[in-house]
Amino acid sequence: MAKLKIGGTWVGVLELELENWTVAMLREEVAKRSNGLHPDSINLISAGKVLKDGDGSQKLSQLGIKNNAKILASRVSVDEGKSLKQELMAEEERSRRLARVKASATALSKRHVDGSLPVEDFNIELENQGGKKVQLGTETDQRAVMMGLMLHENAKNLLRRLLYKDALEVLTMGEEAFSLCDPKVLEVRHSFLELKKVYFLNNWLSVAGIRLEKAREGLERCHGKDFSRVRLLQAGCQPELALHMRLELLEGVVAYHNGQFDKSKMALTSAQAKFSQLQVSDEALSHVMSMGFKERDARRALRLNNQDIGRAVDFLFEEKAKIAQKREDDIRHREEIMELKQYGVTPLKKAVNLEKLKELVAIGFEKKLAAEALRRNENDFQKALDDLTNPEINSAIQLDIESRKRKRKERAANARIEELVSMGFDRSRVVAAVASVQFDETMEQTLSRLLSEFQPPLPGVDANSIRNPASEPNHVNPDIASANAAAEGLSTSADEERDVEMEDELARDIEGADALSDYDIEVTKEGEAIQEYWTLLASTDSKEAQSSG
Repeated sequence: MAKLKIGGTWVGVLELELENWTVAMLREEVAKRSNGLHPDSINLISAGKVLKDGDGSQKLSQLGIKNNAKILASRVSVDEGKSLKQELMAEEERSRRLARVKASATALSKRHVDGSLPVEDFNIELENQGGKKVQLGTETDQRAVMMGLMLHENAKNLLRRLLYKDALEVLTMGEEAFSLCDPKVLEVRHSFLELKKVYFLNNWLSVAGIRLEKAREGLERCHGKDFSRVRLLQAGCQPELALHMRLELLEGVVAYHNGQFDKSKMALTSAQAKFSQLQVSDEALSHVMSMGFKERDARRALRLNNQDIGRAVDFLFEEKAKIAQKREDDIRHREEIMELKQYGVTPLKKAVNLEKLKELVAIGFEKKLAAEALRRNENDFQKALDDLTNPEINSAIQLDIESRKRKRKERAANARIEELVSMGFDRSRVVAAVASVQFDETMEQTLSRLLSEFQPPLPGVDANSIRNPASEPNHVNPDIASANAAAEGLSTSADEERDVEMEDELARDIEGADALSDYDIEVTKEGEAIQEYWTLLASTDSKEAQSSG
């Protein structure tokens, strides 16, 4: 038995077994001894921390409560107690969600970097601002950057929803992911992260100042001191203005709170000038919208192109063409993934390398044969080529392909037989019908043939009650069945471990991003902040003038 010293609503010593008692049991006992108060009105505090019920299964010993520990019992209203309980539950739910975000980002980055066969109908790739696929350092670097960027996009989504606390947590996760990568790869991206995190760090001014210095250094490396580099990358577009305005605003805010009023005025003056440049006139907006563009798109184009109407219109048409091209690319990528699933995975569970497959096909090898050679040899091009040019191995590979094809066809036929028998057809008739199935015949066509041969009523079966095969999972031809069988096992085990809901959320976040999304900043609140700090500086000047007079 252990002793707990209770103070507050009831003063005394409780003897109990820490390994058996929960927080809820302790609260109920203290409430009973506090003149019969309701348990929801009791708040228990130990070592400066509120004791939480959790899932109700954790014992006091698991929470770190020891013999002779001191527990403070404070009283709150029942409603307040319920509110506190709800708040704690919400905090726990928030923590669980953030853990899911991190786990899903980790899983996605691992699957889409290491060459594994995607279990989704999309593939995640790293691209530069020109939309070209890039390879950054090692596989570890690639994975770290991909994970950091996914978390960054998720944090931006949280910011738009005004969930600032969650956004800070996710940005911190992103920073941790980037820390696993070669620093040279990160110079540009960190400048954006530093700016976002400074928004939440003004209570720690020394930290905010350091981060702003890093952000300025990173932006200068990225954009060039005269912005020439970013203009070249973005084909003459001027997207950087809003980002630099935000940087100067934050520098002015930090300088003000550090008592550096002259430095604050300089930064705010420059920020205000850029803010004025970013204001879109009604006339220019109306002109661009008259060409059929939406207000948000027109405003964005004008803001990113220094209010130049001609360049803004060109920008919008270019963006429209990029979106159309991206849609075509996405369709092609989905088709490639379906093709990869037909070939199966290598012994190390990697997908067949399509680029190497195209090279072998260009030489003159049959596609499925070349794919199988690569699959067996872990995508080693030379070994695959050696196998394909060796008559004995080539013949063995072809026999293996035919054997697996027959087995897949048998599985598809058996599945079709069982489905039709479950509808009430006689098994012998179904077997005969399926045996005569043409290679590309669908389930619906097989069913139609059975019904056309139908003479007496099927025992106990109403023809109107037969289910629509189009809604059945086995409505597939042998080709599709073989594709499913090739990926079977890998996708099943992966699905069991996946947090599909959270992974889809992260995928949607990055799907909506583009090369200019970090620059696309709505600056209304920044303008209000500039005016607020000019007012504070004016008040400071007035006080200094009065004290000197």
